[in-house]
Amino acid sequence: MGYQNDKHAGNIVLIRGAAMWLIMALILAWCMVGLNFGVYPLQDIFVGKFTRLLQAHIDFLLMTALILGIYAAKVPLPWHVNWAMVIGAFTNSSLFFLMAVFPSLDSPTSPPPDIFKYYLFASILTTSYGFGKASVFIFRATFQKT
Repeated sequence: MGYQNDKHAGNIVLIRGAAMWLIMALILAWCMVGLNFGVYPLQDIFVGKFTRLLQAHIDFLLMTALILGIYAAKVPLPWHVNWAMVIGAFTNSSLFFLMAVFPSLDSPTSPPPDIFKYYLFASILTTSYGFGKASVFIFRATFQKT
């Protein structure tokens, strides 16, 4: 698999995923602005968990940047690698969002429910597989002649 000169190198799902997660980061930024100004429903949704909301916002931005960087390399990737990155980027960032909405998931005194733990581990595995495999493909592509 070498470099391709087509517009997306077969990685259209990456650019679409990055666009969606950037929109999500913007929505969370506006939620934080709303919290700062005391907007009623937001205060009830994110009770005392501004830090976790900020982490979700930053993680969505970080994942968007990583996906855009991989997309910009224009190295063709298998469909399962693209999807693992896009899904993993969402699930990884959503962990912080869930802790912001459900404070009991972030309680130091009681462990989170098993379903949250499974979601967390599935997210870590999916994200690691996607970004790790993409990195290997991109690294290998740097040794191929164009």
